[in-house]
Amino acid sequence: MCGIVGYIGTQAASSILLEGLRKLEYRGYDSAGIATVLEGEIHCVRAKGKLHNLESKLAGEDNPARVGIAHTRWATHGKPEEYNAHPHTDTAKRIAVIQNGIIENYRELREELKERGCQFRSDTDTEVIPHLIAEVLQQAESMEASPLVSIEPSPFLEAVRQVVNRLEGAFAIAVISADYPDELIVARQQAPVVIGFGQGEFYCASDTPAIVPYTRAVLTLDNGELARMTPLGVEVYSFEGQRLKKTPRTLNWNPVMVEKQGFKHFMLKEIYEQPGVVRSCLENYIDSHWTAADHRHSPIRLNLSADLYADLQQIQIVACGTSWHAALVGKYLLEQLAELPTSVQYASEFRYAPSPLTPNTLTIGVTQSGETADTLAALAMEKQRRSGHASEFQARLLGITNRPESSLGDLVPHIIDTHAGIEIGVAATKTFVAQLMAFYCLAIDLAQQRQVIAPAQLEQLLAGLQQLPAQIEAVLESQERYIEQLAHDFAETQDFIFLGRGINFPIALEGALKLKEISYIHAEGYPAGEMKHGPIALLDAKVPVVAIAMPGTVFEKVLSNAQEAKARDARLIGVTPMDEHEAAETFDTVIPVPHVDELLSPIVTVIPLQLLAYHIAARRGLDVDQPRNLAKSVTVE
Repeated sequence: MCGIVGYIGTQAASSILLEGLRKLEYRGYDSAGIATVLEGEIHCVRAKGKLHNLESKLAGEDNPARVGIAHTRWATHGKPEEYNAHPHTDTAKRIAVIQNGIIENYRELREELKERGCQFRSDTDTEVIPHLIAEVLQQAESMEASPLVSIEPSPFLEAVRQVVNRLEGAFAIAVISADYPDELIVARQQAPVVIGFGQGEFYCASDTPAIVPYTRAVLTLDNGELARMTPLGVEVYSFEGQRLKKTPRTLNWNPVMVEKQGFKHFMLKEIYEQPGVVRSCLENYIDSHWTAADHRHSPIRLNLSADLYADLQQIQIVACGTSWHAALVGKYLLEQLAELPTSVQYASEFRYAPSPLTPNTLTIGVTQSGETADTLAALAMEKQRRSGHASEFQARLLGITNRPESSLGDLVPHIIDTHAGIEIGVAATKTFVAQLMAFYCLAIDLAQQRQVIAPAQLEQLLAGLQQLPAQIEAVLESQERYIEQLAHDFAETQDFIFLGRGINFPIALEGALKLKEISYIHAEGYPAGEMKHGPIALLDAKVPVVAIAMPGTVFEKVLSNAQEAKARDARLIGVTPMDEHEAAETFDTVIPVPHVDELLSPIVTVIPLQLLAYHIAARRGLDVDQPRNLAKSVTVE
């Protein structure tokens, strides 16, 4: 969940490291720190809070060091105080380490080290690592025949290799040493780390945005691998010490993609990128020339193996947070279009209470980053527990992600790339819409393959999908200024209720989550018909109710449920087409959206809810892109 970045080369490291942290601050912003090797010493500066606090401490400092590591923290072990900030050093301050992840056996290691005289300065799990590395190096120096010979010519690399083999958990680390000033060691076990290749200079980071301004040639370490970076090149080894041959790849990103481009916040920029994201999905996955006359083949181009679909009887989806809400929409589509029973599980719960094994079951993991620890663990568990069973019980695994080169891509054999582009704002917007598009494509493909959808209905559905980008643009152009003004009415509001039914119930959940994430207002999403079964007791004139009311099977029911809230003096805000007169009479405030098929409406109805959350938070002067206590990618359990 934290951000790590490292540099070794010919330039002053500090400015490159700080710029890398700016690009990774979405991964955590409880504290930040930087360590460099200069004139035979470790120079370490740390600060509590956001990155600007560290920058203030470094202001005016002339540090020509050409190797260093830096870290921005999302607190797990230990409070977000300066003494818990990374980098952490050994007792003699000759080794500095940064980490993203959790060392699960740190308590036992810490007690062992204390018994041998080590003194700890922090409450973190990370601090055991520099002490262990220093201990291995000291033992080697005290012996006539050094044991650090399995990886030549670097005793430093060998010491790190021995230590990572003692660590349990999910981690990515970067290590520097005052005694080995021309080396930077990185290691990965279940937490992402990527290496960038320049001309006589090399970079490492938790994620590629930190590297893109300098190079697009990158190499992703796999689990159980470590690398030695020097000004001369990069060597990759397994945790067992075997030299590995790996080839860098070229990113198709550019630095402009991680800039705000005139928008006040990344979140607003990414909301406005959603028409383009939907167009990209349509172009990549849907045959725009398909008609009902072509019903013998699918209009969808997901390039998934036929074995994935063969004799399929049911689907289970595991996800977390916003991805879980996308999965709930996916469940509706898969059941109503493809006629496949589908369950949606929180990945964190599925890990410890999985459903009984069922035959011919497709398991889908949904994660924007492809690095969500709970989702990866749930999929790995499902893969393991189905191994050795009869063929109909064998694991069928599919991932939906924005980062196909991620850990998810290594874990599952089939991926749907959502083509959203990099998302910096911690609160997901465009990646949510991209996940919905992936589920539309999957459900349509399955429905057509199973021959459970009429060609004329499919043709109409495809035509509706093609209109979505323009309809999103219409909402953005006509409603953003209105929603910005509407946000002024909620300066003192402490509670919100969001209502939806059918396919828009998950959108009510997502609208409530967005408001909670960035405005810190308590908000809850409910199926509209469930309000009268208890939650209605919450309502009074101080609790606004946002209801999604789109023409279709549940339209009249939602309006009726909204009337129940209105009778309790709640202010009613309706997301509904403008020319629906009954809706206009029901709601105190209408946020109009275009007429769209009910089955496609989530793509349109979520846009006003994103804007409402954004403008309420911005109006309150809050940090929209970096809300408190959150991080973009949850890579720890």
